Amino acid sequence: MEGDYDVIVLGTGLTECILSGLLSIDGKKVLHIDKQDYYGGESASLNLTQLYSKFKPSKPYSDQFGKDRDWCVDLIPKFLMSNGELTNILVHTDVTRYMEFKQISGSYVYRGGRIAKVPSNQTEAISSPLMGFFEKRRMKNFLEFIIKYKEDEVSTHGGVDLDKITMDELYNKYGLERGTKDFIGHAMALWSNDDYLSQPARETYDRIVLYLGSVARYGKSPYIYPLYGLGELPQGFARLSAIYGGTFMLDTPIEEVLYEDGKFAGVKTKEGVAKAPVVIADPTYFPEKVKSTGQKVIRAMCILDHPIPNTSDADSAQIIIPQNQVGRKNDIYIATVSSAHNICAKGYYLAIISTIIETDKPHLELEPAFKVIGATKDVLMGIAELYEPIEDGSKDHIYISKSYDPSSHFESTTDDVKDIYKRVTGHDLVLKKRATVEEEAELAGLS
Repeated sequence: MEGDYDVIVLGTGLTECILSGLLSIDGKKVLHIDKQDYYGGESASLNLTQLYSKFKPSKPYSDQFGKDRDWCVDLIPKFLMSNGELTNILVHTDVTRYMEFKQISGSYVYRGGRIAKVPSNQTEAISSPLMGFFEKRRMKNFLEFIIKYKEDEVSTHGGVDLDKITMDELYNKYGLERGTKDFIGHAMALWSNDDYLSQPARETYDRIVLYLGSVARYGKSPYIYPLYGLGELPQGFARLSAIYGGTFMLDTPIEEVLYEDGKFAGVKTKEGVAKAPVVIADPTYFPEKVKSTGQKVIRAMCILDHPIPNTSDADSAQIIIPQNQVGRKNDIYIATVSSAHNICAKGYYLAIISTIIETDKPHLELEPAFKVIGATKDVLMGIAELYEPIEDGSKDHIYISKSYDPSSHFESTTDDVKDIYKRVTGHDLVLKKRATVEEEAELAGLS
């Protein structure tokens, strides 16, 4: 481990592992260290012994829900948009070779005290209880505008400038009802609150296009999920980095951070001193260089022995409870997966509820979601404060990632990856097709 490197990466969260892989492909000599003895950091997937040790240390796991090794419980509940940027990075780097994905069976939205499937095709749209007959026609007209809109064809703009008109004004142009605005803004554009209504419509348009494109890719829902849990993602990028010469060390606490002239110079661990001009780290490694965003997330990992009611016994689902529907400022998310995804013992389901905390009794804020998921066998709760770097890293060459937000997908994570990549390298991330397995074997002298 001792020696000189181009980049040292601290923490094996998904953001850090993606950057480790991308920089290794670029020819950088990367040393990747984590104080934990498992991959994934805050985005890891844990077995039940690890999970109970973390969230219920006074009640060790005792095999009441089957074999420990059958469980891979995500610490953050997110899915991948099948047309999203993380999927693009996975495909372009060929990390998909290390894992298998399964589609999430349905996307649901809570409205008027019950959940309904977000339509994924015309047949579902016609029969959907989310809207009345006339509102469905108005919604159809709105979506046709979104689908047909082309930036360079003014005739498709319908007299609208997406950079000037607010999203609320655009909704009103099509006469959409409040409930429909909730449905589009929160279940399709995936905003977590209503601040977007007064913003220019451009970003919401882009988000709806991403959602529709992701649904169109496989049908049923816009989401995909890796077998054996989200912890497979950082491990996949770690393998990618290793193929290109990256060195990984788990269970290695940092004893000292070294500086020269006020800039990062290296780290000291039990294995010795490693030097590099640049470090990328998660917020836990440099607490003095991050600040709270002012938000805390509560996450409840719920073990069930039944599918979520009113989802047609779906083996997986994304359920969004828009804040308006339950008198809140932020949406509540429910991500549910099952043994079909190799993350729990047969006959069990896992539902993870998350939201931004708004009161001093956060567990009570999750009540609407508990009513949706039905009886639980056990619940493990955790609260996480969200952090972001105070500076951009240009002064001291310490580049720190942001905490994982409560959104239901990884688009904000990949925004952070691209932002850090540009600050570290000085240029935008350009995704290139990676070498084939045969070409890599030849490269490594294995052929």
